[in-house]
This record gives sequence, structure tokens and C-alpha cells, in this order.
Amino acid sequence: MTLLRVTSKALPEHNRRHNRALLLQTLLHDGAMSRADLARESGLTRVTVSDLVNELSSEGLIDELGPREGAHVGKPAQLIGLNVNAYHVVSLDLSGDERFVGALVAIDGTVVHRLDAPVHGATGDDALSTALGLARDLVKRSTVRVLGIGIGTPGVVDGEGIVISAPNLDWAGIDLPQTFGAEFDLPVHVGNDANAAALALHSYHDAGPDFMVIEIEHGAGAGLIIGNALVTGGAFTAGEIGHLVVDPDGEPCVCGRRGCLEQVVAVPHLRERLRRAGAQRRASVLADAGRALGYAVAPVVAALGLEAVVLCGPADLVEGPFLDSAAATVRSLTLAGTGEGLTMSAAGDDHDLVLRGSAVFVLSAELGVS
Repeated sequence: MTLLRVTSKALPEHNRRHNRALLLQTLLHDGAMSRADLARESGLTRVTVSDLVNELSSEGLIDELGPREGAHVGKPAQLIGLNVNAYHVVSLDLSGDERFVGALVAIDGTVVHRLDAPVHGATGDDALSTALGLARDLVKRSTVRVLGIGIGTPGVVDGEGIVISAPNLDWAGIDLPQTFGAEFDLPVHVGNDANAAALALHSYHDAGPDFMVIEIEHGAGAGLIIGNALVTGGAFTAGEIGHLVVDPDGEPCVCGRRGCLEQVVAVPHLRERLRRAGAQRRASVLADAGRALGYAVAPVVAALGLEAVVLCGPADLVEGPFLDSAAATVRSLTLAGTGEGLTMSAAGDDHDLVLRGSAVFVLSAELGVS
């Protein structure tokens, strides 16, 4: 499990970085406040806060915003706030089946500038070249310092950012941090795309301490936040539900088996099935796909006692019959106390979850905020 947020003051044996991160985290989520307010919220002494504020201000991470407005006795407190544009993160989402998407993302998750690059079915070195080119264009467009490069990719990604296996991209053992770092001389942080989406919901949407997000694009995968921590598993395979077999007699999969969940719910396969079925059977095809997803995730919901599951993917596919069928299936397969308390929803119109979550990979590692 990867803890995401600094939430308490550092003890003497902890380092200065912890306390810096605590101040930045507080300002990011609670907004501008005075030094005295910041000391109260963080639990740090005023002397420590003043020292760290001066340091962070000299680095451009904190702005002096002037006196607090309103009627107050005595001299009004001077407010300080996080400079969310002190840095940009170059963020890449490699989960799309037709194009890779990239963006410059501010510290508060705002997408400042976005670009995309058609994939044209590229895999292997060609897909890597497309991703590098997208990052190259974004670095050139940043008008402030670039904190690092964050990449959300399909597949199994280890703790060092190496893509152990991404069958859809024909990647195995690809060291993205080394490849990107050698060209850009910037910190590079890589993670699974569904984990990135989960981080975005946790950091910028206040999704709560425990939930699962299911990313449905070129493949299908899940990200898990449990107790405000990202769950990756000992082999970094937590959430790899795309290659669970849901139909042993189904279509062959790139992993070498037949009838994987990905073959049923991933965007290119689902759109092709809808095309063949025609408009009259659209709702039925979507409901069948949702039912397959429900069978795959019901044991996870039951085992972890989850109360929230969020689906991320094209709204015309995941909303409506797909979502309704998936939720109904989970409820039918779990105890009443589990299923009745479940909220299963779609992410809606936030198409940038993987981009924003990939930025969190960098922000958490470099600044300690998420």
C-alpha cells in the first residue's frame, strides 16, 4: 500500500521534507490562511511554520496574498497561499485506443494545456516514440518550471515505474523512467492508468478514503484506494481485472487466453459488438457487458467491504444500461448488507482523470502533496 498524504506533524526523528509537505498539503486542500492558522492546522510551532514559509516563498511555491478582509480587532492577519502555477507537470495518458493524450497540469490539478497524438494502432517502439514526441511538445509549451513527467499507462507497473507487461501496447520490461529521463533530464514517475484515475478522484474530487475506480478504455483495469492508501499489491498487480476470464468460450485475448473481461468491456471490442448488433440491440449488448463486469468485481466489493465504485470511460458506453446492469449484478451476488450500501456511479464528464492522476504521481513524489 502507498500512503498518499501527510496528515500529522513530524516527530523529531522525521525530516524537514515531511513538514514542508504538510504545509503545502494543508494550503492545497484548505486554501489560503495566515501563519497562525497554518500552525494550528498543521500542529507545527509558529517558529517552524515561519521558517518553512520563508523557505517555500523563496522557491516560489507560496505567495503573500495581503491582509485578511473583514472586521477584526487589531492588525489584520496576512494571508499566504499556495502558488499552484509555481510548477507544471507534463502528464501523459496512454490508455486510449485511438490516441495518446498529454497535458500540462498545475499543482491544483488544473489542466493548463492539452495535446493528443493519434496512435494508428502503434505498439512497441512505435508507441514509445509517439509518447516521447507528445512529451517533447508539452515541455516546449510550458511557460513555468516543469516539476517532472507523470505517465499513466495500461498494464502492470512496478514500484520503479518499469512496465512489466502491457499486452495492448506490446510492452514488456519497458523502463519508461530511464527512457524519458535520459531525454528530458526531469524526474519521471510512472504508474498504472487505473491507479492514476483513482489518485485523481482521491486528490481532487474528495472521493473518500475507500473506493474502487474501474478504467475502461483500450483495456480494463481497477484502481483501489483503501484507508486513504493506494493498493498496488506485492506483485503490483492489484486491480488487474482486465484479464479475468468471464467467458471461457469467448473471443481470444492478446494475453493468450479466451474470454477475458477486457474482450467484453474494453472500448474497441464493445463498440465493434455494438456495430454488429445494430441499434435495436444496443441496450441489450451494453447490459450484457455490464453484467460481465459485475461478475468480475462483486468478489472484490464483498472481500473489501467497498461502498463506492466509480466507472471511468466513454459516457455513451458506461452510463445507462451498462452501469445499471453492473450495479444490479454486484448487488445480486453479494450479501444484502454489502450490496445495498454500494454506490456505483460513472465519472461523468471528467475526461482528464488519468492525466490529473499521473500529475499526482509527480506531485506526491517531488513535493509530498496529493
